Amino acid sequence: MGRFLDYRRNSHILYAYTVVFKGMKMKSSSPFLSVVIDYMLTRNYSLRTVHTYLKWISSYIHFHKKRHPASMGDNEVTEYLDYLVLERGVSCKTQATALNSLSFLYKHILQSELSLNLSFVRSNKQAKLPVVMTPEEVKVLMSYLDKRYYLIAGLMYGSGLRVMEAVQLRVQDIDFDYKCIRIWNGKGNKHRVVTLAVELIPLIRNQIIQTNEYLQLDLKNEQYSGVWMPNALARKFPSANKSLPWQYLFPSYKLSADPQTGEIRRHHFHPTGVRKAVKAAVVKANIDKIVTPHTLRHSFATHLLQSGADIRTVQAQLGHSDVKTTQIYTHVLQQGANGVTSPLSKIL
Repeated sequence: MGRFLDYRRNSHILYAYTVVFKGMKMKSSSPFLSVVIDYMLTRNYSLRTVHTYLKWISSYIHFHKKRHPASMGDNEVTEYLDYLVLERGVSCKTQATALNSLSFLYKHILQSELSLNLSFVRSNKQAKLPVVMTPEEVKVLMSYLDKRYYLIAGLMYGSGLRVMEAVQLRVQDIDFDYKCIRIWNGKGNKHRVVTLAVELIPLIRNQIIQTNEYLQLDLKNEQYSGVWMPNALARKFPSANKSLPWQYLFPSYKLSADPQTGEIRRHHFHPTGVRKAVKAAVVKANIDKIVTPHTLRHSFATHLLQSGADIRTVQAQLGHSDVKTTQIYTHVLQQGANGVTSPLSKIL
């Protein structure tokens, strides 16, 4: 494992290394966790994935009173997964994420894979039913949104995008001719093509003009290193990072240091800003529902089904691998007045 520590001699790895620990609000004093970070960063894992895996690995180590993972195995992992369900009451999805993190740890870091037949208590905590707004509520919410976030919200509701998919859009992802949006490396690293509401086209064109103005300003800055691009594409098209098609559609107002290399770039809007804007609009609109940016995606799916779209079309638009995931929206419709008439209605 010691060979991985040598990677930290590279300045960009060291920079990302400090950012990871800062994001987790941890001190970089654990040699073992340093090994895990080095391994993931040198293999281009996203910082979001590094944060998630480290959180669960660290929790696992602390649960077993800071024993080294190499001295533990199937029994200790099973005990920890049982604890997450029986003591902390986590959901099935959360327990699965913890297991994935520990499976990665033992397979890639310790070269000692866990058994495929771990006998742990599986969470039976059901996923929450999605909160869905009515079309009227969506319209009111949009009217109270900060103008800076109006278009992002419009794309989330109009095209069913996740918040990260929306803020990470590039200029070239918008296809005006076929009125669609190309989503690259969505959840599960899947690509898909989604519909584009024609009503948003004028706003998108204006947004591209603003993006180009930022680009022209950045090109005059000698420290500017261009927009971030995936490693393979960065090598194949070395000058593309300073071209308009590759710029983020929603560029940040300020330049910042790339968390993985320390280079000066212009990042995209932060999803936290979108969440705060939606929360503020919900209060102003006096909507008595728990609404988040993801509620716009839920509403997109439900309203599509309500308008007569078939389940497979909605599945493709949302990028779900399994149609069972999409069927949760049919439950929302079928269990309400649209699907079941209450007997009280017949006597009143």
